[in-house]
Amino acid sequence: MSMFCYQCQEAAKGTGCQVRGVCGKNEEVAKLQDLLIYVSKGISEIVVKGKLEVKSISEVNHQVIKSLFITITNANFDDNAIEREIIKTIGLRNELKGQVSNITFGDAAEFEVTDRASMLEKASKVGVLSTENEDIRSLREMIIYGLKGMAAYTHHALNIGKEDLDIYAFIYEALASTLDDSLSADDLVALTLKTGEFGVKALALLDDANTSKYGNPEITNVNIGVRNNPGILISGHDLTDLEQLLEQTKGTGVDVYTHCEMLPAHYYPVFKKYENFAGNYGGSWWQQLTEFETFNGPILFTTNCIVPPRSEEIRKRIFTSGASGYPGCIHITPDENGKKDFSEVIEMAKQCKPPTEIESGSIVGGFAHNQVFTLADKVVDAVKSGAIKKFFVMAGCDGRMKSREYYTEFAENLPKDTVILTAGCAKYRYNKLNLGDIGGIPRVLDAGQCNDSYSLVVIALKLKEIFGLEDVNELPIAYNIAWYEQKAVIVLLALLSLGVKNIHLGPTLPAFLSPNVAKVLVEKFGIAGVGQIDDDIKLFMGA
Repeated sequence: MSMFCYQCQEAAKGTGCQVRGVCGKNEEVAKLQDLLIYVSKGISEIVVKGKLEVKSISEVNHQVIKSLFITITNANFDDNAIEREIIKTIGLRNELKGQVSNITFGDAAEFEVTDRASMLEKASKVGVLSTENEDIRSLREMIIYGLKGMAAYTHHALNIGKEDLDIYAFIYEALASTLDDSLSADDLVALTLKTGEFGVKALALLDDANTSKYGNPEITNVNIGVRNNPGILISGHDLTDLEQLLEQTKGTGVDVYTHCEMLPAHYYPVFKKYENFAGNYGGSWWQQLTEFETFNGPILFTTNCIVPPRSEEIRKRIFTSGASGYPGCIHITPDENGKKDFSEVIEMAKQCKPPTEIESGSIVGGFAHNQVFTLADKVVDAVKSGAIKKFFVMAGCDGRMKSREYYTEFAENLPKDTVILTAGCAKYRYNKLNLGDIGGIPRVLDAGQCNDSYSLVVIALKLKEIFGLEDVNELPIAYNIAWYEQKAVIVLLALLSLGVKNIHLGPTLPAFLSPNVAKVLVEKFGIAGVGQIDDDIKLFMGA
């Protein structure tokens, strides 16, 4: 096979992509991503064995989380950009080795490459399948995918000026452990749960970063129609890019619209002051192939998810930033102060037609933990009176497979005395349905981006406290979560580390779970897949 990748839900044939990624990445990009991860493992081995202080290697900390982030599904397809990151990371690795002595390191800390050909040759030997034991491979990869999600959230927090040195230290520990052949499957299961514990820390860190700078999300009706001005469409997760773009477009006659995971930016008080913040355009990430055509203006990707554009005209309108990248698209880099110049994006927008309207009306969101706590009395009364029988956490990712229609039909068929708690782009499967409310409480409570799954955890723990329960699993909450990529993996591991059980995961279970590892998750945590809608609802409702 020319490549192998099974990190996302759309892994070919449910086993893994072997020629070209379903996401669109080619053999070279896949191999270069594998090598970038391998170099990061080498750095981690040096830090751990050399007992280097994390606080003294800030540049390395930041490079490692960026490297992990770059390899997330649909984030970066630019082979030249990834090659540059490999060269930079190897340079930092070699500098680190100069700080320690009399220590023997493995190949990940020692290998050298001279050009693209030698990179690809090396990458072909150090990818996923280089671990022969299926169960060890499964656990190592689950840890690595969790670290990728953790790195993404940590990177966003860093952009706002918040970081936690303990998280960096754990990332080094975990990456180095994936090189350690002495670790048993049981050791790696324990490390997987520890990854979830630090996932909670990363989610909390980003929640604090976002709310301390932009305020606590508020219940907000977001316009899904369009105005008559030219526009810029911003996608991804990075709120600092959005803030800078809004500042730079003030008074230019150009409006800014969000797409997919950037929708929850409308819930933060700080962004409400911008008159040029027009609304949200379109739906989930995979719909961009048609929605970018009708938007007419430039698109700024701050992170994943990029779908390779079908036409050169669309590609010319795409700009990337941060960990994202696509060949031939202009990448906007920050100056030494973290400031980005979006003037080229703005000037292009001025030459474009206004967006073509594809829908009208509004959608409501902003039900993060602080906002829900203000409704706590109403929610508790509704539960005690029986008006609300059950909450369904339907957070996670959306995707292209037809099987994901399951989540729309599941939401439509839920009993009217249930409430959906959601976060992440999975919500686009049902956030525009007219599901009504219960005593003024909307039946779909959108907390925000996938990282705002943390809010759903905080809400659950608060309800546990209010009802005086010993175990979070005693709450009338069921978990039916959709997944697609690695940020969803760290959210799942975070939930498991908090003791949440009986999570249903779909539309398919991860290809990276070996039969034995899947069996452990089923027996220890009650992890299950999804089935027929009526059967699943009966099961969840205890009927």
